[in-house]
Amino acid sequence: MLLAQQPQTEKLAVIADARLLEERAQQLGLPWRSLPFEAENDPAFAPGALPVIDVPLAVAVTAGRLDRANASYVLRTLEVAVDGCLSGRFDAMVTAPVHKGIINDAGIPFTGHTEFLAQRTGTPHVVMMLVGGGLRVALATTHVAVKDIAQHITRASLEQTLRVLHRDLTTRFRIAAPRIAVAGLNPHAGESGHLGREEIEIITPLIKQLRLAGIQLTGPLPADTLFNPDRLRNFDCVLAMYHDQGLPVLKFASFGSGVNVTLGLPIIRTSVDHGTALDLAGSGKTDVGSLRAAIALAAALARGRA
Repeated sequence: MLLAQQPQTEKLAVIADARLLEERAQQLGLPWRSLPFEAENDPAFAPGALPVIDVPLAVAVTAGRLDRANASYVLRTLEVAVDGCLSGRFDAMVTAPVHKGIINDAGIPFTGHTEFLAQRTGTPHVVMMLVGGGLRVALATTHVAVKDIAQHITRASLEQTLRVLHRDLTTRFRIAAPRIAVAGLNPHAGESGHLGREEIEIITPLIKQLRLAGIQLTGPLPADTLFNPDRLRNFDCVLAMYHDQGLPVLKFASFGSGVNVTLGLPIIRTSVDHGTALDLAGSGKTDVGSLRAAIALAAALARGRA
């Protein structure tokens, strides 16, 4: 789903197979009508209708059933969205969840939206950050197997992540001097080297270096006590070292209303905070709270008022 800015309002367009949307609406007994999308004109909203940019499916689908034949269709919708943002046709893009496994089963290497968007936009370094429940949590690594996390925590990569995080918090989120808490990688932040040396050899020296450059960093802090509310109120964002170190806390605080934001891109991209929920597909019982929040944040970022 895309958002294109107009004065005082936003114009939404859905990038999908138009016929699929109509069939699903009929199945659920919902009013639906596809409208043409014209970025240069005023929004053409109507009850039960949205502008649609039609991207045809490869094969017909059944709700809740994956089909690798449509993997290229999924990626094509993303390509249309990204290219539209890069050209200025759209002000931002909002993505729904995708099933990474079925795309890989189709023989297409795909680790996630974040990495795909980085490649498509030619961005050397992007950062995943989730917003919700009064928290902002960014990740030093994203979709990496646990056994490989430590080797991805390098001084060069961590420096790029912290610089992107600081820059986008300042420019996109309008925080004049963001205060960032940096989690340690190991239990108890390494326990003075007894539980790991990444804090001593990589994280602490880098924090000292970037403080001299004017970035407000605190850490490395033990992750098991970092997310205490009394401590968190002193920070604007937390940088967790890996996916399941930071996101379980944020999703506990905001699941169903959290938003995933990709930092570092030349475009604005937000997404929902959840997966595909195939068991609910086509049921009409899904919670759209996170999608609403993602659209609202994309609009705010596009207006420069996040």
